[in-house]
Amino acid sequence: MADRVEILGVQVDSVTMPQAVERVENLIAENKNSIVATANAEMLLNATHDAELKNILNAAQLVVADGAGTVWAANYLGHKMPERVAGFDLVQELMKIAPQKSLKFFLFGASPGIAEKAKSKAEELYPGIEIVGTRDGYFKSEDEAEIIAQIKNAKPDILLAALGVPKQEKWLFAHKAELGVPVSIGVGGTFDVMAGVVKRAPLWMQKAKLEWLFRAMLQPSRAGRLIALPKFVFKVIASKK
Repeated sequence: MADRVEILGVQVDSVTMPQAVERVENLIAENKNSIVATANAEMLLNATHDAELKNILNAAQLVVADGAGTVWAANYLGHKMPERVAGFDLVQELMKIAPQKSLKFFLFGASPGIAEKAKSKAEELYPGIEIVGTRDGYFKSEDEAEIIAQIKNAKPDILLAALGVPKQEKWLFAHKAELGVPVSIGVGGTFDVMAGVVKRAPLWMQKAKLEWLFRAMLQPSRAGRLIALPKFVFKVIASKK
């Protein structure tokens, strides 16, 4: 069991990407309806005023540091966080080993048509991958029983939910027993990137920890969310004993 680092009241796992992939494989083998969360600065900040989200994150079986802010916070607080484990990259690593390990995926979320495009991209990149179902993220409460039945009947090993934070985490947690999926992961905008609808930052920006800036430049509607970053930094500094 890897060390966990507490950041603003949320326990985040101190793992490398290979360790995170291995943990997911072990959770699938355990088959106990596990939840994996990808915690960036915005999610951790949200958890400071959303007790339900904080409780879900602390009940999750794996919480990875998805974002330079999370890695910085852990290191600032005096704990070792080996690297950023971005949700998008974690999904790609799991899909890469899926054909060999016979792992089956279900893609749930995003706008109509996006999950199907992400499925096609995955099949192109990872020949032999089994994606046993897709469903968009536009639904009403009365549709939930049908969605749960669709996912359950498809029997995936990994359910990827792209409903946005904190909706995806709350939905997965509320329905994990009914779904009966070994591992469920909230993946935010992963399908949009896979489908080619949203571009990912160039590698040099990712390495320079500027992916957040690239997203803001690409999607001006996100610019207001950037205020979360300085708020997060100030809260982390204030929390240091």
